[in-house]
Amino acid sequence: MIKVGVLGAGHLGKIHLRLLQQSEKYELVGFYDPNQENAEKVAKEFGYTKFDTIAKLIHAVDVVDIVTPTLSHYKCAKVAIKSGKHVFLEKPISNTVEEAEEIIALAKAYNVKGQVGHVERFNPAFKSVKNAIENPMFIETHRLAEFNPRGTDVPVVLDLMIHDIDAILSVVKSKVKNIHASGVSVISDTPDIANARIEFENGCVANLTSSRISLKNMRKSRFFQKDAYISVDFLEKKCEVVKMKDAPEVPGDFDMILQNAEGVKKQIYFDNPDVESNNAILDELETFADAIVNNTTPIVTLEDGTEALRVAYAIIEAMKIK
Repeated sequence: MIKVGVLGAGHLGKIHLRLLQQSEKYELVGFYDPNQENAEKVAKEFGYTKFDTIAKLIHAVDVVDIVTPTLSHYKCAKVAIKSGKHVFLEKPISNTVEEAEEIIALAKAYNVKGQVGHVERFNPAFKSVKNAIENPMFIETHRLAEFNPRGTDVPVVLDLMIHDIDAILSVVKSKVKNIHASGVSVISDTPDIANARIEFENGCVANLTSSRISLKNMRKSRFFQKDAYISVDFLEKKCEVVKMKDAPEVPGDFDMILQNAEGVKKQIYFDNPDVESNNAILDELETFADAIVNNTTPIVTLEDGTEALRVAYAIIEAMKIK
């Protein structure tokens, strides 16, 4: 079992601590949180070992799970990597693209592995259709959340939209060509609602909408490609794959047939895969353990996290151009 320690015992940090303690691939050594009062409360309530300094925790483990505020990701990762430890970083990878690039360089120099916590890659609905998404040419995403003061210190693009940015970049095998965006600050100092249009070099267009002041929660993505439409509901963990093929000579009574103006007939059929239930956070942590043990590439690399951050900041910049 791989020895792991957690930096940060806030809302998400406590979830990581609980799952790592349950995991059969990790041995949870303990955690460090700079808020002494919170650290003592968490240690007392759950029985986790509390470390007095970051250095002591890092020294005692093989993997450092960084679940601190984004501003401190770079500083924590730098210390851990220079100590020869593998790092798991919650999303976004860091506060700036420059910091992210330095984390990549350090990981290579010290020969350690890193993974970024873009958890939607492990959402069972997305996992079940990812292989069916072959060459999407139009993508539409909606990620709407009810208001929560936690997270309003950063733009909605870095808080919510970055999930969809990473998912899109994982299926569109082309470079970003152009970005248009607009955003509105309603109750925060930074945009609470944002819309972005990403154009790729291969012609694919992605239209992303995110809001953190909605009346209801929604996390849906739709992928359109030749002869197929794929929808993913990340919140309900459901998916739908609608495909088209040449219509049979003699259609059955229940076959759905479309005919275009040229007389070409196509049959519509559903090819919905099974969605296996899982805990996405536990999955992402355990696949990282597998990558370390087997010396393979993590599913969400430091480079992936950096590219998602780069596009997110390009969207934020595009909002300022009016």
